Amino acid sequence: MKNFDCFNRPISSAPDSWVDVIERYSNDNNKTLKRTTKSTRCLNLGSYNYLGFGSFDEYCTPRVIESLKKFSASTCSSRVDAGTTSVHAELEECVAKYVGKPAAIVTGMGFATNSAIIPVLIGKGGLIISDSLNHTSIVNGARGSGATIRVFQHNTPAHLERVLKEQIAEGQPRTHRPWKKIIVVVEGIYSMEGEICQLPEIVSVCKKYKAYVYLDEAHSIGAIGKTGRGVCELLGVDTADVDIMMGTFTKSFGSCGGYIAGSKDLIQYLKYHCPAHLYATSISTPSAQQIISAIKVILGEDGSNRGAQKLARIRENSNFFRAELQKMGFEVLGDNDSPVMPIMLYNPAKIPAFSRECLRENVAVVVVGFPATPLLLARARICISASHSREDLIKALKVISKAGDLTGIKYFPAAPKKQEEEKDRMKLD
Repeated sequence: MKNFDCFNRPISSAPDSWVDVIERYSNDNNKTLKRTTKSTRCLNLGSYNYLGFGSFDEYCTPRVIESLKKFSASTCSSRVDAGTTSVHAELEECVAKYVGKPAAIVTGMGFATNSAIIPVLIGKGGLIISDSLNHTSIVNGARGSGATIRVFQHNTPAHLERVLKEQIAEGQPRTHRPWKKIIVVVEGIYSMEGEICQLPEIVSVCKKYKAYVYLDEAHSIGAIGKTGRGVCELLGVDTADVDIMMGTFTKSFGSCGGYIAGSKDLIQYLKYHCPAHLYATSISTPSAQQIISAIKVILGEDGSNRGAQKLARIRENSNFFRAELQKMGFEVLGDNDSPVMPIMLYNPAKIPAFSRECLRENVAVVVVGFPATPLLLARARICISASHSREDLIKALKVISKAGDLTGIKYFPAAPKKQEEEKDRMKLD
């Protein structure tokens, strides 16, 4: 039997803490799947809805609807033609101020922010030094740039320094001329590992060797840091030391698109040369309004403290859930405060077993295998949200623990007294 039923599951509701998963059936051992008219209400542990803006919000939604009525669903044009509205200008100012940079440019797609902008920043004669576990959008952008690409061991500043030393000493291939430009590309939170970048050490190395720092904050902006300003705020790094700050609006802000923040000269250059700005349809105005409103809620500019409560809740939920999974004996990757927590399955055969068992108990999880990860490093990636209640998390832990016992993925001994504590906790459910 094929495991196609574990992927591309259609939903019929907003990606909130609970989601309606459409039921499917197959008459050919899952080679093809057909949708039914029925749906199952499932606890959602798969969406990037970190702050809970993915569904109705009392502040954001009315403003988005008002924007839709005023500007329509699409600008039907690129930014340089008729695709720039007052909302787009406000969004770029808002994002620049939020991340702590002089200026910003926004695009309509997060993936394209990396894949379309990296080739504009560097080309032949340049050197890109990329973390070995960087996202595919970064890999595609680097390959499309024509620059020389070197990789350093994941999140290892010492190896980054060694690679920089070797490459600066060696120079360009064949000619051995000095590199025109060197860019080091890292992520704030690595989406398949849940690990937070060792940014202070990496910035220190880049300063030493005069390399530019490109920071992808797709999963960290809005989700970590005291006021949600990402890994720089969390680790105490001055944003002036990060040359190019990239992020997306699809995770913490409940919208779409991405941004690049940097110096005014950099942003002006990108507005003249970036194909995602010159040729692609601009981000829809309602989506832009959603981002502005979400940032205002996060900063408390909506007149409430809901933003601070959301940030506190995502941190508490993430650390609670990670600690409980580890107590049960699961191998959980990543760092504290990270809302992304991969549970290692390893054996590819356990991917469908774990996924189906969780769905049977009305818990929707994302499972990941080859080619997104190495063949024998399959995992289930849990994404925690501020919209999850403590009762939601306890139910999820109960189901995941049962699925873990059935599939044999509790690779470590359980913590002492864990069984009694777990029984008492589950009684609350």
